[in-house]
Amino acid sequence: MTAPLALGRFDAILLAGGRSARLGRIDKTALRYGDSTLLALAAGAVAGAARIVLVGPQAAADVATDVLVVREHPPFSGPAAALLAGVAALTAAGGAHGDCDTLVVVLACDLVTPEAALGVLAAAIPTMHGADGVMAVDDDGRGQPLLAVYRLTSLRAIARDTDGAAAGLSLRRLLEPLELVEVPIASALLADVDTAEEASHHGIDLPGAVKAAEPGSTAHR
Repeated sequence: MTAPLALGRFDAILLAGGRSARLGRIDKTALRYGDSTLLALAAGAVAGAARIVLVGPQAAADVATDVLVVREHPPFSGPAAALLAGVAALTAAGGAHGDCDTLVVVLACDLVTPEAALGVLAAAIPTMHGADGVMAVDDDGRGQPLLAVYRLTSLRAIARDTDGAAAGLSLRRLLEPLELVEVPIASALLADVDTAEEASHHGIDLPGAVKAAEPGSTAHR
């Protein structure tokens, strides 16, 4: 059973709208790892969130009834635009909760062990102090802004600075003004599924057409 994150009251933004070019443009969040889809694993990892926003092409019927499904504009315009769409949805939901210094978990929906990774991240929250959030960093020192916990007020501030428009803007550029505490997390816990080889490594079955097209492919995510 999924254990709620030890974050007190928090919101979550799940990002599930990538093109999956290296996997034949399939909906990789629908891939099954063990008994669950990658989307279900992501949703389970943020169990206990006051509000969950899913940014992607999935239908509302694909997720729990209390998950708000929105789309970045224009579609497939990148993770920065998707994050801003999630922030806009939380802001529109409004109320007193939306105006306080809430923590927001931001999570990509292609990780195979998101619950374990978020558990490590949540344990580092006390180190935030006056920072804008905490962000996972892999074994090679690369920041993972799609596995992070941010202050909602900080995300809303950068959304205002961009007027909500981030098409073509990189996620790192969008988040550049934020002060983030980097949290080392073993790369094994950050494993995602971008290629057929990665899917095979984790025992994830792919559609036959994807398996056939993958060898020698030069497509980029």
